[in-house]
Parts: sequence; structure tokens; C-alpha cells
Amino acid sequence: MNPVRSRQLEELSQVEIAVRIWSQSRNELYVNMPFLDVSLSSLGFEADWGRAGTAVDGRLVHYGPDFLFALYEKGRVLVNRALLHMLLHCLFCHMYTRGGRDKVYWDLACDISTEWLIDGLLKPCLRVPPRAGRRELYLRMQREMGSGGKEDAKKAPALTAQRVYRFLKNMNPDERRFARLASEFKVDSHDLWENEDPGASLPMQNQWQENREKAQAAMEAMGGEDPGGGNPLLDSVKVENRERYDYRRFLKKFALLREEVQVDPDSFDYAYYTYGLSLYGNMPLIELVESREISRIEEFAIVIDTSMSCSGELIMRFLEETYDVLSESETYFRKVRIHIIQCDDQVRGDTVIADREELRRYMEDFQIQGYGGTDFRPAFAYVNGLKKSGKAPHLRGLIYFTDGKGIYPVQAPPYDAAFVFVESMFSDEGLPAWAMKVVLEEEQIMEYKGRKQEP
Repeated sequence: MNPVRSRQLEELSQVEIAVRIWSQSRNELYVNMPFLDVSLSSLGFEADWGRAGTAVDGRLVHYGPDFLFALYEKGRVLVNRALLHMLLHCLFCHMYTRGGRDKVYWDLACDISTEWLIDGLLKPCLRVPPRAGRRELYLRMQREMGSGGKEDAKKAPALTAQRVYRFLKNMNPDERRFARLASEFKVDSHDLWENEDPGASLPMQNQWQENREKAQAAMEAMGGEDPGGGNPLLDSVKVENRERYDYRRFLKKFALLREEVQVDPDSFDYAYYTYGLSLYGNMPLIELVESREISRIEEFAIVIDTSMSCSGELIMRFLEETYDVLSESETYFRKVRIHIIQCDDQVRGDTVIADREELRRYMEDFQIQGYGGTDFRPAFAYVNGLKKSGKAPHLRGLIYFTDGKGIYPVQAPPYDAAFVFVESMFSDEGLPAWAMKVVLEEEQIMEYKGRKQEP
């Protein structure tokens, strides 16, 4: 037989065996975790003879057949864990959400987060007792992430990739320690993640987000609990499915449509305009329209929860982010009124900011006033009074920066209201239906620390 033909038949036979192995693994995961049915069916398999491992790109699991056969010989459980590991990367969109984070740290954080989930599922088809080093690291991360009142002391926090990334950056391990961690938790290669074009990958990212929402709904319908205790996967899915906003884009929800004096280039025909100039010398046939309607923010209120539960540093970072957004002049009218209100169980102060420089000076002299309990009602009553008295006629919205652990008003105010929470330290129990909810990651706020503000 032709050697080439013989090799092709051999490879085809190996691929058929590999597909049976992956199919068996997928079926076993489905039987044990039926809430992952949609996600499991979203991944295909492709043999890569030049690959000495596995990798996932959001669509396909790329694998080296020889590696897969060696892994299978060690035990089906290892194949199941490898498939679930890659599936969880997709389910939590790890390949799409690195952003500006350090790639080396992000890769390790994603692997640790994923392995923590698998180790915590307590399924026989996945069970490999974690080594002492793993257990110690998990406990240390949960202990440090749960300190300082940021999490419910009775419940360990979910080790999401974002939280693990912050932990690793704060730990700043030396080269040898980092290498040991990478070796302990690495299951697959992430080389295909860097090949994803952001625009092309958006539909796939949306698909996995939809899969994640379906998985949460299915887990909750099944009761949300594993026979062995809690469900770390459900906790992590809930964290990822919480609504998050681009803060800059969110602020534009409070924009007011108003006419402002400026040239509107879209309101006249250049052909007639230039024709008039050429025909009459200095007489255009159509004058420039010197006003246009623009949606911009004119007046709104920021309320800062100054109870003991909110960190002063986080408050400062939140104000700095607001300042950064305000610096984008295209979003605002030339005259703007921002009420910065401090409130715990009563209103402690109201500073009106009219421009960027006033906001800068306010931040430089900022001092927290309060440290009492948390009651949201006084701030809303105060702003309602401003509207009623005509002191804030154009106020269209209120943003409340808080941990959410307080008493909410029952009645909706006559303007839009949003509660801004920090992802790792909030409770939205009791949040009224009329209120908007914004969840910001702590690192999204803290990245402003030390940033030099433009003059």
C-alpha cells in the first residue's frame, strides 16, 4: 500500500478513536451536570497533529491525538476534567475579557479559577483529591478576599478569574513561586486566545454569555445545590451574569436633549453654499445654522454612602472616575451642575460642582462625613426637595455609590436613579424594581489610583 495512503488511514482511525473518547467524556459530563447541555453541545473537536496538548478557541477544542491517548490511559477522569476546564474558560469568556490585564497573570488566574471550580464540584467523574498546596492556596485566597467586611463571613467568596488576578498581583510571587503555580494549575494552552480578533469574536462571546445565562436558569430550576453541599459553579455563574456597565456609557442615560449654539454641518447643503460664494462673491445661498440639538448631561446628583461599610479609598477612586468622565466635554453642556451629596443615615453635605476644576479641588480637599448607619431615604428626600423647590429643575438622575446594605425608599422618585455597587462588596437584597443597578469591578475603580490627572 502507498505509504501516504497508509498514513492517512492510520490518522483517520486515530481521529475516530479520539472523537469517541471526547464524546464519551461529553456524555459523562452531561449525565452528571445536565445544566451544561447547551454549553457542551457548543464545542466541537479538531485534531492537530502538531500540538502536544489541548487548547480551545471558543468554537473548537484543538488537541494532539497522541496527547489525548496518553491522558486517557491515565484515567477517564483526567479527560473529563480537561474538557470541563476548557468549557469553563468558554463559559466565563476568559479568552475575550483580559482587556489591559497582564497576560501571564491573567492566564494563571483563569486556570486557578477554573480548577477551583472543578475541585469544588465533588463529582465522581471529576474527582481527583487536590494536593495540600492547592487546598492551602484556595483557603488563603478565600480568607483574604472575604476579609474586611467585603463578603459574608458565613460564605466563602467565589474565586472568579478577576478576583484571583487581583490576588496574584497583590501577592506578587517571585519567579520560582509563579512557575510552581503555573505548573500546578495548567491544563491547556491559551495560545489561541491571542488570535481572537475582538470584532470577529463578539458574536461568539455573546453566545457564551447566553449559554451561561441558560446554565444559571437550569441550575436554579434544579434547586441550585449539589448533594455534597453548596454549588461553587452556580455562585460563580451568578457573579458573571450580574449586569455590568461601561460607566461612561451609563452616564449618558441622564443626558438631556437641548439646543446649543454651535455650527451644525449637517443642516445645509455645501453645493448650494459654495455655488452662492462663487456666483456672488461673498454671499452664500444658505447661511450656516449656528445651533443644533445635542443630548448632553446638564445636571445630576451623586450620592456617596459614607457609612462605615464603604472604603474611603474606593470613594475617592469613584470620584476620580467620575472626574475622568466629566473631562470628556462632548458629554456635557458647557454649564453643568453636579450635586455631590454625602449621606449615611442622614444628609451630611451637598457640594455643587459647576466645572472640572471645581471637581478637582473638591477631590483634593475631600473628607468623609458620617460613618453612621446606612439609610437611602434621606438623600432621596433631599433631592426631591431640590426638584420641588426649583433649585434643581434640570436634574434627570441620581447615582448612589454604596454597598447596598441599607433602607431603600418605597416610592420611585421623579427622576432616574441608579445604585452603583462594587463587585466584591455589595448586597442588592431589597433593591426596588424602579432602581437601576450598576456593578463595577473593584479593579475597574482602583486602576485610577496614582493616575496623573490632566491639567
